[in-house]
Amino acid sequence: MIHPSVLADEFSQRWERIRKSMLQQGADAMLVTDNVNLYYVSGRVFSGYCYLPADREPLFFVRRPVGLDGDNIVYIRKPEEIGDYLREQGLPFPQTLMLENDSITHNEFLRYEAIFKPATIKNGTAVLRSVRSIKTPYEIGQIRRSGILHAEVYAKIPSLYKKGMTDLDLSVEIERESRLLGSLGIFRIFGQSMEIFMGSVIAGDNADNPSPYDFAMGGAGLDDSLPVGCNGTMLEERMSVMVDLGGNFTGYMTDMTRTFAIGDLQELAYKAHETSIEIQRSIAEAARPGVPAKDLYNMAIEIAQEAGLGDYFMGHRQKAGFIGHGIGIEINESPVLAPRSRDILAEGMVFALEPKFVIPETGAVGIENTFAVTADGIEKLTLCEEQILPLG
Repeated sequence: MIHPSVLADEFSQRWERIRKSMLQQGADAMLVTDNVNLYYVSGRVFSGYCYLPADREPLFFVRRPVGLDGDNIVYIRKPEEIGDYLREQGLPFPQTLMLENDSITHNEFLRYEAIFKPATIKNGTAVLRSVRSIKTPYEIGQIRRSGILHAEVYAKIPSLYKKGMTDLDLSVEIERESRLLGSLGIFRIFGQSMEIFMGSVIAGDNADNPSPYDFAMGGAGLDDSLPVGCNGTMLEERMSVMVDLGGNFTGYMTDMTRTFAIGDLQELAYKAHETSIEIQRSIAEAARPGVPAKDLYNMAIEIAQEAGLGDYFMGHRQKAGFIGHGIGIEINESPVLAPRSRDILAEGMVFALEPKFVIPETGAVGIENTFAVTADGIEKLTLCEEQILPLG
C-alpha cells in the first residue's frame, strides 16, 4: 500500500464504496489519475495512476517519486506499461472502463483508450465526487483538526491590524500566521472556472466589485490575471473587513468567514450581520439527513427578504447563486446549497454555509462556517467569535 498501514481499513472502505458505485454504473475498472483522487484512494499525491478493478485490490502504477514500496506498487515510465503488466500477470482487461473525463485532456483520453481497448468508456468523475461527498469518521476528524487551527488563526486577527494598513498588508499577516501554524497554503478547486490564492480579505466597497467567479463578493484583486480578493484598499474608519481565508492544515479543508470593523459601521450593516447569524441558526435547526439542499437555500432567501435585505444578500451589484458548498479535499465539493441543486443531505457530508451581505459604502458583512452532517442534524466544526469584531 502507498498509504500508512495503520489506515489500511480506512482505504479499504473507500475502495469498496467506489467499487459499489462502479458496479451500479456497469463498469468493471476505473483508472484514477487526478491528484485529488489519487490522494483520496492512496493517502498521498504521486505521479502515476491507480488502477481499481471492481473485483480486486487496486494497483498503483508510479512514475515519481522513487523509493515507494509496499503492496501493489508497480514502477512504470509511461502508461502503456500498465497494459503490459496486466498481460504479464494474466489479468483481464476491462470491458467498461471509467476515466476522469472531467479532468483529463482529450489526448490522455485517446491514449488510455488505446491502452485498454474497452468496449465502453464511462465518466468516473461523478462517481468519485459522489463517493467523496460522504466523509468517513477519519476524514471528518481531519477536517475538525483543520477547523481548530483555522479558528486559532482568526482569533489573532484583531492583534495583527495596525493603523495605516491596506487590505493586502492585513492579508499577508493573516497568511503568515496560517503558515506558521502549519497551513499547507494550497486550496484545491474542482474544475477550471475558478482560481484563488489562500482566500480573500475584502475591505469596504471592494466587496462590491464583481468577480468572474460565482462569489457573493469578489473584489477587484491586485491584477487582471487574478481578479479576485484584496486590491490595495487602505483600511479606514467606518469600513468593514471580511476575512474569508481557507483552512488547509491536513489535506482536508475548512472554510470560514468572519467580519471585522474599523470604527462604527452604519446600522444597516449590523442588521445584515445579525440576519446572517439568524440564517445560520435557522438552517442549523432544519438541516439533517434527507433534507434537500435547495430547501435550505430557499429558507435563507426567505429570511433575507423578510428582513428587507434581499437586495444585499449574497452580493449587491452581482449575486452568487448559492449559499453553501461541500468541502473536503477540494473547496467546492457536494452538496451545493443552491436553488436548482439536486443534492440531498446525508450523514457524513461536510459543507460550508456562507450567508453574506454587501452593504454599499460599508462593505461585506456576514459569517461562514463549516458543518458536518450527523445522524440527527449538523455539527459546526469552525468555532470562534461570530459577532463583528473591532480592529484597532
